[in-house]
Amino acid sequence: MRERRIFLTILLLLTAVLLGTALTACGGQEAATPEVKEVVKTVEVVKTVVVTVEVTPEATEATEEAAAEEPLLTDEEFEKAKQIYFDRCAGCHGVLRKGATGPSLEPENTRRLGTNNLASIIFNGTAKGMPDWGKQGVLSEEETILMAKYVQMDPPMPPEMSLEQMKEAWEVIVPPEERPTEPQHSRNWKNFFVVILRDAGKVAVIDGDTKEVVNIVESGYATHIVRMSKSGRYVYTIGRDGKVGLIDLWMETPDLVAKTKVCYDARSVDTSKYAGYEDKYAIVGCYWPPHFVILDGETLEPFKIVSTRSYTYDTEEYHPEPRVASIVASHAKPQWVVNVKETGQVWLVDYSDPNNPTIKMLEAERFLHDGGWAMEWNGTQRVGLSPYFLVAANMRNKVVVVNTEDEKIEAIVPVGTKPHPGRGANWVHPEYGPVWATGHLGDNFIALIGVDPEGHPDQAWKMVARIELPAAGNLFIKTHPNSPYLFVDFPITNDEKMQRSVCAINKETLETEKCWEVADYGRAVHFEFNQDGSEVWVSVWGKIDAPEGQQGEVVVYDAQTLEEIARIPNLPTATGKFNVFNTMNDIY
Repeated sequence: MRERRIFLTILLLLTAVLLGTALTACGGQEAATPEVKEVVKTVEVVKTVVVTVEVTPEATEATEEAAAEEPLLTDEEFEKAKQIYFDRCAGCHGVLRKGATGPSLEPENTRRLGTNNLASIIFNGTAKGMPDWGKQGVLSEEETILMAKYVQMDPPMPPEMSLEQMKEAWEVIVPPEERPTEPQHSRNWKNFFVVILRDAGKVAVIDGDTKEVVNIVESGYATHIVRMSKSGRYVYTIGRDGKVGLIDLWMETPDLVAKTKVCYDARSVDTSKYAGYEDKYAIVGCYWPPHFVILDGETLEPFKIVSTRSYTYDTEEYHPEPRVASIVASHAKPQWVVNVKETGQVWLVDYSDPNNPTIKMLEAERFLHDGGWAMEWNGTQRVGLSPYFLVAANMRNKVVVVNTEDEKIEAIVPVGTKPHPGRGANWVHPEYGPVWATGHLGDNFIALIGVDPEGHPDQAWKMVARIELPAAGNLFIKTHPNSPYLFVDFPITNDEKMQRSVCAINKETLETEKCWEVADYGRAVHFEFNQDGSEVWVSVWGKIDAPEGQQGEVVVYDAQTLEEIARIPNLPTATGKFNVFNTMNDIY
């Protein structure tokens, strides 16, 4: 048999194809020609050493044997790697590593790549969303090698969680009857901002008028989102560790009044918003165990668990880990819209009888993630929410339109690579009428979707325009009816300057007005407006162990002139932020 000579880089390409998307943390699962092209680009980023390898039958057999072997870790190393995986990897790849926003990291795939190639990708990241954990300084070289070995091992089966365990963690710090009946301070609490201090496991309550930090409150590890009660008085926080907290903004110093833990990994929380049920119930959507939990809205006492384990809508295959992604509350019905990621189903959950909830399952698209409501307009004046909820199916490069009034899927709109809207952005365009927009993790443009089937039927449920951007890696976009601009960030691009930059897009011309660096460190991420839309706030996401002055801050800009107004320093790992008035009224 004749001998062949190949290069290690070619081996990397071939094995990456087997993985589907070169192990990008926000990459796809299905091999396709565009993905193969992206692998070629990835190789330019990854530090590969071209090595000539002589492949003989004996070498091939040895390689196959090596790929079949599971790397060995000590108990201490295994526990450390398990925690790192939970903190940094599980969100995209899944607790069981079956993939979602990122590809499958099951051993049958990862062992084909081997430790060195895996380590290169983990350390350097990729162009389509995989963070450069090593280059960022989040993982050391030793930890990178550790994780490269860990993902080649069989994933440990995490524990379940019972209602009894949830109630053991439940604590009412201030009972409802002992809480104030009116605000105990003179601040404009509807213009408070709640800023997530991600790696500190806290949130900062900031006065939007004075820019003062009113209090810093424990909230659980890597708080993912914040939602407000219907009245705006209460703040609901949800951490990636499954801890949910309730903060009362009427207290003299806003603070926790109740807390519990309903799962080991979570992403979403909301309350009942329909008339007659205002804040009576809360709901938490979990990644692991895959379920949602209904709680008392004033005390956070958990009382109902509903598993989301089910079958994929398209192939009807059983999935052991269908995670709950975004949840929104309808204002028109006693109903939550629950998006189940892996099975591709939208669940309309009627909470009028919460111990016996009625659930209508809509077949949508797989890998549902985040989304927001389209708005109702009177001319260019926002008058409320439309019945249409738009949610990204980011691994299928589509946006699903849910008609909550008729309880059906209205449309599925193809967009760019890995849409990630946050809650999206709404405005009235002079040509296309009312639009809703999303950015993308893997493409350098913003997609505009027409959302007015009555007034602009020719534009409805189509991508009517695209706004070109200077880089991919957008995570959040935001606008306000009183601002002429759409704001865009780039925190997961591989370009370090763009990571620190944001752009303002003119909403009428769809042209870039200005791009600028927000800080000389960290990553600029996430936008929020103040109550009247005159200011836009952006976070600088630093590192928790960075020198003082480089751990994080919030920068405030004039939403009309784009001039800097203020900096609010010393906010470690500041990321998402939520204005009370805008969040309670779904203004985005």
